[in-house]
Amino acid sequence: MTAEPTSFKREMLATLPSLRAFAVSLTGKHDKADDLVQDTVMKAWAKQTSFEMGTNIKAWLFTILRNEFYSQMRKRGREVQDSDGAFTERLSVHPAQYGSMDMQDFKKALSQLPDDQREAVILIGASGFSYEEAAEICDCAVGTMKSRVSRARTRLQDILKIVGESDYGPDAVSAQVTTHNHSF
Repeated sequence: MTAEPTSFKREMLATLPSLRAFAVSLTGKHDKADDLVQDTVMKAWAKQTSFEMGTNIKAWLFTILRNEFYSQMRKRGREVQDSDGAFTERLSVHPAQYGSMDMQDFKKALSQLPDDQREAVILIGASGFSYEEAAEICDCAVGTMKSRVSRARTRLQDILKIVGESDYGPDAVSAQVTTHNHSF
């Protein structure tokens, strides 16, 4: 059986005060409750053909309201409120091409090192071996390995024109974009 639109509308409107009170009890805020009631009425109106006249419309509408409330809560659990853009602003990242270009420069500089220094810096810096393990691999003294790594690092800094910590990472302009001091 389908509902007659005029009597359905009349019965639905009669339940609005109760729906609103229930919505306020769920949301705790009058404006959110009004939105919830509106969503409920819109859904009920769209589905009025599934309501059987003569049954409890109040219970049917309360069920729709409750289900809508929990659906919205689940949806909000997956969303982040960011009206002022603070979270979005912190999501900025440095462009990948700079890292790629830096890696190309590093590879070129690494290829300019003497073989023993390149081998030492790769074993210690890239492969994660201790000085003792690297010295054993290269069949030399630990002190020799330390000296080779030190000279390799110094030479790489010279080739790459690195004079301080500020030369590592993004340039000054890029750093401003991604390193804001955010206080919440």
